[in-house]
Amino acid sequence: MLLVFTKTVTPRLRYIFDFFIKDLMGFEYQITHNKEEFKSFAGARLSYGTEAIDNEIFIYSEKLLFEKGIEDQQLSVFEWDGVKAMFATHPKYTIPFDVFAASFYLVSRYEEYLPHLRDSHDRFVETESIAWQKNFLQKPIVNIWAAKLRMIILGRFPGIKFLQQPYRYISTVDIDNAYAYREKGIMRTVGSYAKNVTELNFAQIAERTRVLMRMEQDPYDTYEFMHELHAKFKVHVIYFFLLGEYGENDKNLPTDNKNFQELIKSLADYGEAGIHPSYASNKKAGRLSKEIVLLSKILKREVTKSRQHFLKLRMPNTYRHLIDADISDDYTMGYAGQVGFRAGTCSTFYFYDLDLEQETNLKVHPFACMDATFKYYMKTDVDKVMDIVKSLVDEVRAVNGTFISLWHNESLSESYIWKGYKNIYRELVEYAHH
Repeated sequence: MLLVFTKTVTPRLRYIFDFFIKDLMGFEYQITHNKEEFKSFAGARLSYGTEAIDNEIFIYSEKLLFEKGIEDQQLSVFEWDGVKAMFATHPKYTIPFDVFAASFYLVSRYEEYLPHLRDSHDRFVETESIAWQKNFLQKPIVNIWAAKLRMIILGRFPGIKFLQQPYRYISTVDIDNAYAYREKGIMRTVGSYAKNVTELNFAQIAERTRVLMRMEQDPYDTYEFMHELHAKFKVHVIYFFLLGEYGENDKNLPTDNKNFQELIKSLADYGEAGIHPSYASNKKAGRLSKEIVLLSKILKREVTKSRQHFLKLRMPNTYRHLIDADISDDYTMGYAGQVGFRAGTCSTFYFYDLDLEQETNLKVHPFACMDATFKYYMKTDVDKVMDIVKSLVDEVRAVNGTFISLWHNESLSESYIWKGYKNIYRELVEYAHH
């Protein structure tokens, strides 16, 4: 056990100690305010304050964990032991920065509560983040800090026991558009034909016709490929289904379509199922709960997992709405525009509501990369995608974190813009699974 001395315990401090010391470093710990008890303790000791007490591991505390409210933080990023660090204290200390304040700043998404620019989809943009600006977005920096501090503690107190979490891989797949041509209904099909004619896209007219006449498989029907691949490597997979009403940014099939319902139930037999809250659900009251109820009725079981369509995430409103809708696990934490670690970690953490100054029961599962990010935002050459994926997997594996990928059924179609992405996903699963 690790005994920690600190004069004051705040909700912020307890939250980040639980995550950093217990979840990431793997130590059981207790907090004491009694200096004599701390001095006489024979085991591993760490103090967090403004001055060291004895021959313990000492971390100088900045103000962040003892403040209330949200204020602009003056951040200076520097190098420490080969990795970036912030909330610098003094070079004379073994750990020359407040690692707990720095971790809290990233994991709580403190910067997303501060004034910032948002993109056309009303999303916090990665270029506004300290991780992107200081070039550490593609490192799970909080996990790296935890691993380094654990080694320092073990070096000083070799007898302390810790629980090492194993590396894990989870594949997550968003079903935004179950089929390219099938099950669309007469009006949408006629409209699509008309659009193809206007654009002189005769290849798509021919393909659509072959699919509708059952002469060819729908290009977005990549489900058997996924099932065989996931089964081969024993991959844990979660499918997220878009069930929103048809709109400009919500274009899946009607939820009363029996074949769509059968597809949902079939995929849920092979993996877990979650709701993909529609674009419109962010602005129209009641939509989120309605969509969750729809999926629950189709599956005949409770729905507790989610990921926002278009990764629309506004702190803290989005998470509060999910909590109100009885969602326990969310997989939205990541950027559309860049791969990497939005919250600085590759481990599951609980959402801390900064406005209310309290830890919630909502588990946040950060993902590291998305197919659309490579294609639309980073515009990565197909033959370079796996180089980036492998570097991310290696970073996560090095700290025994959880690597989560985000893919879409349509990007496995090998049609049009997605040429090569089926093979990329196959390589990704094979490389990441263990």
